[in-house]
Order: sequence, then structure tokens, then C-alpha cells
Amino acid sequence: MNQAITYELLHIDKHSGARRGVIHTPHGDIQTPIFMPVGTQATVKGVSPRELKEDVKAQIILSNTYHLFLRPGHELVREAGGLHEFMHWDRPILTDSGGFQVFSLGELRKICEEGVEFRSHLDGSKKFISPEISMEIQEALGSDIMMAFDECCPYPSTYEYTKKSMERTTRWAMRCKEAHKTVEKQGLFGIVQGGFFKDLRTQSAKELIDLDFPGYAIGGISVGEPKEEFLDILKFTTPLLPEHKPRYLMGVGTPDYLIEAALAGIDMCDCVLPTRIARHGTAMTWQGKVVVRNAVYEKDFSPLDSQCDCYTCRNFTRAYMRHLINTKEILGVQLLSIHNLRFLTKLMECVRIEIEKDNLLKFREEFYQKYGYPL
Repeated sequence: MNQAITYELLHIDKHSGARRGVIHTPHGDIQTPIFMPVGTQATVKGVSPRELKEDVKAQIILSNTYHLFLRPGHELVREAGGLHEFMHWDRPILTDSGGFQVFSLGELRKICEEGVEFRSHLDGSKKFISPEISMEIQEALGSDIMMAFDECCPYPSTYEYTKKSMERTTRWAMRCKEAHKTVEKQGLFGIVQGGFFKDLRTQSAKELIDLDFPGYAIGGISVGEPKEEFLDILKFTTPLLPEHKPRYLMGVGTPDYLIEAALAGIDMCDCVLPTRIARHGTAMTWQGKVVVRNAVYEKDFSPLDSQCDCYTCRNFTRAYMRHLINTKEILGVQLLSIHNLRFLTKLMECVRIEIEKDNLLKFREEFYQKYGYPL
């Protein structure tokens, strides 16, 4: 049977072990390592599909199973021809399983072996998602990459709770694989859990690899823990994953974490951060963070970022951006969102080039110095 998702390894940085590859999907190839913009409700907030292609140069975007299940409903999206047709995006799409959003509802949800019962954050109505229902929703959405339904442990969690949660995630992954019918059109990734316990991470990775998914994600880190703990588990877990399949680190979007992920051997990352901070008037630049609402930029007629090639930086000044943000004009958020997303896709373009040159460690050192990160 042909797999929808395959991975081609092109180069390994001989000094760091970072890898350069290509993920082949039904809607095109993805050059890795890659940052993926998040389009929660079948749209990346404030950015049109044309801008995502032409200005951001996004290769793949994410959408959210939980939110699309609640509205407009997966059956409506299926009737529209799937997410690609519905949102007019002809490049790859990844959908998460809905698990993270359901578990973040806290007291509004109840976990059992069958699945998760929860109350909608929209109207309080009772809903239920199981591994089988998550597969049904994602197959209706028609994404290129689907994620197995998993349980994401809060930080911190006890060893006992984390172990039970990880073992349930494995059982749910088995059920997802059994329920997955569109193998030639959609690739299903397993998610390694186990919190911050290395023996549980090892067990989770081994059991999921035995299920032979076409790709694997690392979940349950970057959930509020100190950076040292994040890096420790990231560097421990990534080598456990197959070299000939894509590796996805979920929920990471700061420049330092993206570079560290690539150094660890990760291929894919995603986060809502760039558009979220844009809505609060903050830009990521090659010189560091810029809060454009600040008075210091009132008469600054230089580009937002002189090293950036995005539409915003080619056409508008910091003074104008400050004016838009402070007057709460929609255009300000749109332009900042385009810039922040382009900054991260450009960063990963540079990371790919430096891996090919066996130079990513030196690039990290120079970038950290410029950005003010401690090495």
C-alpha cells in the first residue's frame, strides 16, 4: 500500500547532527527543518492564503480538529470538498487531533478509556471525542497529515499519573491506526508522550515505533517547564525516533527553541506565537524583539526590520506601524502577522542552508549574540 507521507533525508550536519530533508505529501513537498504557521479555524489569523504563499512563503499550515469539530462542523467541511477547497489553500495541511485543546479545558472535561467527554467552550453543550471520532473528523477535513488522539499531561505531573496517561496514549494510538481508512491520501503520525520521565519516553517511543506510523511527534514538552528541562527531554527523545521518518516537535515557535529543535534533529515545528504577539504589537526582528507601540518609534521612519524581505518591511516604517497599532487599526495586526510569520520561515530557510554547510552551531552562536539569548 502506498503511503501518503514519505521522508527523504538529504544531509546531516557533521558537527551538530541537525538534518536537512524533504517531506513528500499529496499536496507538495516540504523542505525541512520547517516552521508551520497555525490556522486554528481554517485560517491563519489576519493573513490570507495569497499572503501566506507570496509574502510568508509558508510551505504547510496547521488547522485545529477541536475547533472545526465545534464549528462549522466537519461534515460541512467535507461537503465543501475538504479543508483545501474550503479555505482555498492548495499546499499541505496538518491537523492536530483535538487532544491538546480538550485537555486544556480542565474541569470542563472528563477522561475515560473510551475517550473524552467535554463541554463546548462556545455554548456549554456536551461533546465527546474518542480516537475513532478524531479520525473521522480529520478524514472529513482531508488534511495531508493527521495526528493520533493523545493525552497531554500537565506540567508538573507525578510519575504514576504520567505513566497511566502515556499508556492510554499508546492504546489510543492503536485505535487511531485501526480506524484510519485513508492511508494513501492522509498520513497518520503517532505522538510520543511520557512527560519528563526518560524511561516513559523510551517506552512510549518504542511502542509507537512498533505500530509503524509514517511520522512521529514529540508532545508534552514546551508546556511551561524551564528551558533546561525542555532541552534535556528534547535531546533525549529525538534520537529514539526513526531516522527515515519525519519528526515533529509540537507547539514550539520562539527563535531559540526552533534552532534548538533543528540541532536536536527535528524536522517540523508549529506555534501560534507569531500571530498572537502581533496582535499585541510585538515584532520579531533580526536585531531582537521590537514592541512597536513604544514611544521611541514615533518618528522612526526606518523599516520594521532592515534585514527582512517581507511585504511589511519593504513598504512600511516603524512609525507607521506604531500609528496603526496604537489606533487599533486592523491593518497593523495584519502587517505585523505577515512579518512575524515571514521572520520565522526565513529563519528556517537560513537554518536549512547552514545545515547544508555543516555550520548550524556557529550560526546559533552568532544568532544568540545578536538576539540577546544566553548560550
